[in-house]
Amino acid sequence: MLERKQCKDRTEVTFVLPANTPPGPVSVVGDFNDWQPGAHTLAPRRDGMRAVTVALHEKSVHSFRYLAAGDYWFNDESADDHDGTNSRLRT
Repeated sequence: MLERKQCKDRTEVTFVLPANTPPGPVSVVGDFNDWQPGAHTLAPRRDGMRAVTVALHEKSVHSFRYLAAGDYWFNDESADDHDGTNSRLRT
């Protein structure tokens, strides 16, 4: 799930997943962090979910995927679009 917050000159996008689905550590990997695993690892929230927030330029389009333990890559079904391989979001 994606949560968005408009700020003055950027959009803060929060990537949210259930606490244990999939199990183990999960990071969001995309063109905004040079596809670097571990750069944005989701952390537990009080509501039983886990999340990480990334500040992105407004009016931009980004490709991303999630990377879980065991080299398990997956997309976000709530993304704005999919390009065949990646999830895509528009700010």
